[in-house]
Amino acid sequence: MQEIKLLSGLLLAYLLGSIPTSVWVGKWLYGVDIRNEGSGNAGATNTIRVLGMKAGIPVILVDVLKGFLAVFFMRYFIPPAWDLKQTIYLLMAAGFLAVIGHVFPVFASFRGGKGVATLLGMGIALFPHVVWIPVVVFIIVVLATGYVSLGSMLAGISFPLADILIYHDTHPARITFAIVIAIFLLYTHRQNIRRLWKGEENRFKRHKKT
Repeated sequence: MQEIKLLSGLLLAYLLGSIPTSVWVGKWLYGVDIRNEGSGNAGATNTIRVLGMKAGIPVILVDVLKGFLAVFFMRYFIPPAWDLKQTIYLLMAAGFLAVIGHVFPVFASFRGGKGVATLLGMGIALFPHVVWIPVVVFIIVVLATGYVSLGSMLAGISFPLADILIYHDTHPARITFAIVIAIFLLYTHRQNIRRLWKGEENRFKRHKKT
């Protein structure tokens, strides 16, 4: 029974992540499949490019909320008797499953976004004292270069470094998890890496669809 309860919590985390915010906003409110427009990515950046800030801001907020709620709700599926280490492991698993859901959403033919906003929500829930450093890195890089993809990747890479900086005695499991997140972001941005290398990556620019 306990195992079923834990699996239910993890499944809920994945399903929360699978809510394809940009796809639903595009289809329901604008009659557009965002995956067939712009970069083809089902994320907030492409939503802003194609549909504008009015559509993009709600997408960002909901995608962040997905990661946060996946961790928040998982707490209710964990037995109170479990120790802190076991609890943290399961909360990290729930947060990461929400990100997996965002990238491979069951509600949108497994064609999702790159997981950045959902990772932010997970980070706010799990690592509130650390997550602000990657956010600052992201903002600085995007303002300096105009490349959202580069900002996202460097923010991800900075995460394990920030964890070590803030927690000098950081737990091996936490730092390993932070490294996995960084590698996962590099994976979801693999096409952007190729375009950056070739000098073909587009700088962020809003294009309001009419």
